Amino acid sequence: MKSIRFFLSIVILSTITIMAFLAALNGYNDSMASAEELFDTELVDKANLLAISYSVRPPETRISDIAKFDQIKESQQSEQYFAFQIWKNEKILLTSINAPQDAIAHFESGFHYKNFLNHRWRTYSQYNKKTNIWILTAERIDIRYVLAENIVLETIIPVVIMLPFLGLLIWTIITYGLSPLRNLAQELGDKRADDLTALSIENQPVELIQVVNSTNDLFERLKASFLREKRFSSDAAHELRTPISAIKIHLHNLSHLISEDEQSFIQLRSSVDRMGHLIEQILNLNRTSTEQYMSRFSTIDLYSLAQEVIASEYKHFAQKNLQISLEGDSNTINGDKFSLELLVQNLISNACKYTPESGEVLIKVYCNVGDIIFQIEDSGSGIPVDKYERLFDRFYRLDGDCHTSNTIGCGLGLAIVKQIVELHHAEIFLGQSSFKTGLMVRVVFSKEDLS
Repeated sequence: MKSIRFFLSIVILSTITIMAFLAALNGYNDSMASAEELFDTELVDKANLLAISYSVRPPETRISDIAKFDQIKESQQSEQYFAFQIWKNEKILLTSINAPQDAIAHFESGFHYKNFLNHRWRTYSQYNKKTNIWILTAERIDIRYVLAENIVLETIIPVVIMLPFLGLLIWTIITYGLSPLRNLAQELGDKRADDLTALSIENQPVELIQVVNSTNDLFERLKASFLREKRFSSDAAHELRTPISAIKIHLHNLSHLISEDEQSFIQLRSSVDRMGHLIEQILNLNRTSTEQYMSRFSTIDLYSLAQEVIASEYKHFAQKNLQISLEGDSNTINGDKFSLELLVQNLISNACKYTPESGEVLIKVYCNVGDIIFQIEDSGSGIPVDKYERLFDRFYRLDGDCHTSNTIGCGLGLAIVKQIVELHHAEIFLGQSSFKTGLMVRVVFSKEDLS
């Protein structure tokens, strides 16, 4: 069921149609019975009228009626559905133009059916004992049905014509009735990912109050869960900083007693550095969360920011003899300087880590159809296309902890980048580098979203 409104409209309209059909069918049967009774009464009335009309005439007039038979026939041209005969002593005294010479009905008082002139007829026979006269009247059954059905159809057709308008009315009423649900869905859809404030219960229909209360309870549980997670990660990272710093001091002191070429010492220092990097990344992830995010943006020159980060990270490029280039010109956006600096730093740091010695890194800052684009490419080994989406997952590293580059990492860099991108209502894309191998990362900042 894709649409409640469509479902209710179809069900209600179908129910009304079925009920109208059943009512019309019942009305049809009743109408046909009533019409049959009415037509039978008409047959009796016509027989009585013929009996009275014939009995009040003097005998000589009655005889002349037979002579005027042709004139009577002409006057009855329009009464093809009705026929009559007047019999006396098995002789016809008077007959209609459409009646045969044989008796059109049984010489038994009452209603009967008889076939003549290729039609089925409803007949009525009336006998007058005083005059010894039989009055026979008949009406065609098919004409009766046509007249009765016309009467019934005249009552049914307006109902059928009104069904489309009734369907439109039902659709409108249901649409109006479901408007609170649509408003609630719109209110939920307009909420930002970080907005866990309770929904208003005022002016909500009774049927939606329970839904709103349940949704608000869910928001409260989510908010409490997120706060516990943030506090845990933040507190744990802060608490771990001190012992990590102490371990580094002891390693520095041990370096005077133990050869720095000792394999165990090298692995220990690498593990401590990796743990320190993980703690810093967790803190950075917490700082760029929505709860800690500064709502007041400032104007940031993305090109100048890239220059500053390149200058601070240049020593790492020099150690690997990497060639780094920056192309473009000054392009400003509205954003948070700390988070944008962290974004550029993580992207440049990743490019430096995963580009082999004597490789190349190309950074571009340019404007495209009103959008400001920050793009970085490297000549590293690249990443399979089917792994692109997983790169933004927290703590995910390609090939796991045993990365082929042997570089320190915790799998949080691109997760932080993705979070900063979402906070700035921007978009991030991954693709093949313009070099023979390597990865391209493009971040698109829309001026409309950042204005």
